[in-house]
Amino acid sequence: MKRKAFSVENLFVQTSYVFPKEDAEGYCVFYDQKTRKCEIHPVKPETCVAGPITFDIDSRKRRIEWYLKFEEACPLAGILHKNEEMLKRRLKLAKRGILRLIHELDPEALRAILKIEEPETLKIDEDNIGLTVLNKISIS
Repeated sequence: MKRKAFSVENLFVQTSYVFPKEDAEGYCVFYDQKTRKCEIHPVKPETCVAGPITFDIDSRKRRIEWYLKFEEACPLAGILHKNEEMLKRRLKLAKRGILRLIHELDPEALRAILKIEEPETLKIDEDNIGLTVLNKISIS
């Protein structure tokens, strides 16, 4: 498979949390629309850890909420919307990866992720979240 040549400059957004930029159509700069594959799969920021599954933390309920993106945002999401068994397997993997990420991130980076609005999602599950995480993001 022939890979794109990337220049490291201008590929990432640097805020409190580093993540890949999107192209003009809203796709990750590393996503090849022709092959429908990631060009640098070993690099796994939060969005890649979970694929089309994302999260939010509801501090009042002390819950982590799990969301599936809409197909327009991620082609894999469309497949998962139609295949419940595949969604269950993907959600299990996503939860493991995201929870590990939450525990590894410093509080500032985690707070930055939680500020990102993702309106094009559907809530699919929720779980209890520990006080360690709530304290980490200054929520009690």
